[in-house]
Amino acid sequence: MKLATQEDIQGHAAASRRGAIEGAVGSGVAALGASYYMQRRLAGYRALPLSLKALGVVILVAPCLSIQAERRGLEYDKSKWEGEGVRFLHGRQLADDTRWEELSTRDKLGDWADRHQYSLILGGWASSLAFAGAIISRDKLQTTPQKVVQARMWAQGLTIGLLIVAGALTQSKRAAAAKHPNTDHSWRDMLEHQEQEARELAALKQQVTPPNRRLPATA
Repeated sequence: MKLATQEDIQGHAAASRRGAIEGAVGSGVAALGASYYMQRRLAGYRALPLSLKALGVVILVAPCLSIQAERRGLEYDKSKWEGEGVRFLHGRQLADDTRWEELSTRDKLGDWADRHQYSLILGGWASSLAFAGAIISRDKLQTTPQKVVQARMWAQGLTIGLLIVAGALTQSKRAAAAKHPNTDHSWRDMLEHQEQEARELAALKQQVTPPNRRLPATA
C-alpha cells in the first residue's frame, strides 16, 4: 500500500476546498434566489424573522457544501490510484454495473433508496417543511410564530415516518444478509488475477522466445 505523501495530503485538501466552494456557491445562489422569490411573492415568508430566513439558507447550503467537498476529495483520491488495485477496482465496477442492469425496476428503486436513504430523509424533511408552510401560510387566523410551529410539527411528523421506514428497510436488509452472508474475498480475487496475468505473461514470453533459447518446463 502506498503511503500518502505531503503533496498528496495538500492536493486532497485543495480538492476538498474547491468542492466546498463549488457547493457553497451553487447552493447559495439557489437558496438566495428562492428566498428572493418567496420574499416577493409570499406574504407569509415576508412576515418571518430574518433569523428563520437565514436558517433556511444555512439548511440548504451546509449539506451541499459538505457533500461536494467530499465528492471532490474522493475524485482526487481515485485519480491517485495506480497499479493492480486500479485494474481490480475497475473490474469490480464493471461487475456492479452489470448487476445493476440485470435488476428489475423495483429492485433498482430499492437499491437506490438504500444507498441514498439519508439524502431522502433530509430531502423529505425539507420538502414537507416547505409544503406544510405553503399550506399553513394561507391561514389568516394564526400568527406567524404559530404558523412556523405548525409547519415544523408537520415536517417532524413526516420525518419520523421516514425514519421508521428507513429503519425497517435496514433491519430487513440485515436479516437477509445474516441468512446469506457475503464474505469479502477481494484479496483472493486480486491474487488470482495477479496469478492469471503472470501465466499469460509467461505464455507470451514463451511464444516470442526462439525455440533454441527456451528454458525447459519445470514441474
